[in-house]
This record gives sequence, C-alpha cells and structure tokens, in this order.
Amino acid sequence: MAEKCVHRGCGKQFSDSSEPCTYHPGLPVFHEGQKGYRCCKPRVLTFDEFLTLPPCTTGTHSTIDDTPAPEPDTTKLTSEQVDAKIAAQNAKASAEPAVTRQAVSTQQAATPTPKPEVVVEEESDEEGVTVPSGARCKRKACGQSYDAKIPRGEEKCVHHPGAALFHEGSKGWTCCKRRVLEFDEFMKIEGCTTKSRHLFVGKPKAGGSEEDEEIKEVRSDFYQTASTAIASLYLKKVDKTTSSIRFKADKKTVALDLRTSDRKRYCVDMELFGTIDPEKSSFKIMGTKVELTLVKARAWAGRF
Repeated sequence: MAEKCVHRGCGKQFSDSSEPCTYHPGLPVFHEGQKGYRCCKPRVLTFDEFLTLPPCTTGTHSTIDDTPAPEPDTTKLTSEQVDAKIAAQNAKASAEPAVTRQAVSTQQAATPTPKPEVVVEEESDEEGVTVPSGARCKRKACGQSYDAKIPRGEEKCVHHPGAALFHEGSKGWTCCKRRVLEFDEFMKIEGCTTKSRHLFVGKPKAGGSEEDEEIKEVRSDFYQTASTAIASLYLKKVDKTTSSIRFKADKKTVALDLRTSDRKRYCVDMELFGTIDPEKSSFKIMGTKVELTLVKARAWAGRF
C-alpha cells in the first residue's frame, strides 16, 4: 500500500522505501521578511516562492519525521527570573514621584485592522490537456500527484484558494478561519475548498499563444573584488531545467537564456567590460534572482 512521505519538500506517495527522496532536512526560517530553510542558503521573499525552493538533500522516503529538534533558547528567562524582574520594575516605579498627566479621551475609536483580501483562484486545466507523468497539483495545500488510472472527472482537489497569512505569531489562510502557531501545524491545515479536478498544468497565456513572454530588461546589480565580479539579475521563478547560462569562448560575453515558470523569457548576450576565465566562472539560480560569479582573467578598467 502506498504511503505519503513526510519529508519537507517531498510529500510524494511511495511504496518502495528505498526509492530516492529529495527533501529539506532542516527547519523553516522566517527572518526579517526572508524565508528559507536552515539546511541550505537560498532565501526568498514570498510564501509561494518558499514553497517552491528546490530540495537540497537526497535520501530515502520516510513516514517518520526525522527533522532535528530546534536548539534550546539559552537566552530565555526562567519563571523565577521573570518574577524578579517584574518585582524590580514595580519597586522602581513606586519609588519615583507621581507625575500629573492630562486625561486622554476614551471616545477615540481604535483604528480597525484591515481584513486581508481573499484571493479566489479560478484557474483550471483545459479539457483534454496532456498531463506530464508525476505532475503535482499546483493548488495550495493539495499536493496530489497525477494518477493516470483515475479519470479526470473523478478527481477531488481539496485546497486553499486564498493566500498564506502570518500575523502576530499566528499562521493560517485568508480563505478560512483556522489559525495555528507552529509552521508544521500550518502546513497540515486541511484545505477548505473542494473542486472536481486538480490543477496539474494550468491555462495557456491569453490569446492561446504557447510562446513565452519576452522580457527586454531586468533589474541588475554588481560588486567586485580584485579577482572576481559578482552580478545579480533580479528575475523571479527562473526554471533551472529549461534555462541556460553559458560563458562564451571569447571570454567577454555571457549568453543568458532565462525562462520562468510563469512563461516569461529573458534572452540576451551580456557583454562584459573585461575578460573572464570561463572555466572558473559560475552561476546560481535562486528564487528571486540569478547570481553570476565572474572570475577575472586580468584586472578590469570599468564595469559591465
């Protein structure tokens, strides 16, 4: 009988326990707006990008959560230390002379917290569309894999049509009321909406065109040392499997063909201000940008 792998970033159904599994062994990290995992370096800004971070470890499937326990917080005060601190503050406050304060009107109404807008997802697969083998449903919290034995009309997709909502420590979805405190509990919140078909492929671009949308320019930034130049090209959702980056033999050009998962394409030959060593130069494709590490063949006179 097939079982579901509990590893983060996997979640596949398996019947062979020796089958390779790619996953994140570390805990999620949310810090100052950035999201990622402790086990790898990529950091992204949006929750949708966080859910698509590529796994960094290969092992075998498991039904037991073997994520390392978080390290204890050594800075946390004990209950006795908290009581002593409160008592000291109260003693200090009673020793200070009273200060006359003007009365504040209690009739001023507090500003209400605006309710997040519920995002309603209407996209569905078109009739007769070809679904790749092993494709997973794109709707949030569903994650079911395509099974050719099940007719498309008999599929049941239980998902969240809304957006993820993190507010004052609580976590949930804008489409339903349930809130939890831990991220693992948030990931287990069952979908609140059921549709009759999964979303494995999605609709093509408006107008029926299958071609990617051409992007003329992207935001870029760079810094350099005596031996290298680091260039960042800010383009989200770059697909590693369909994109290509080549350091050309002329040592002054980088051929970029970047394709995103939302059908956009940035294709350009980037001319450099100096020569590089193509063999030693490298690149990284991240959730929000592409980073080029250009190893200089000799000192550059300017920037690219």
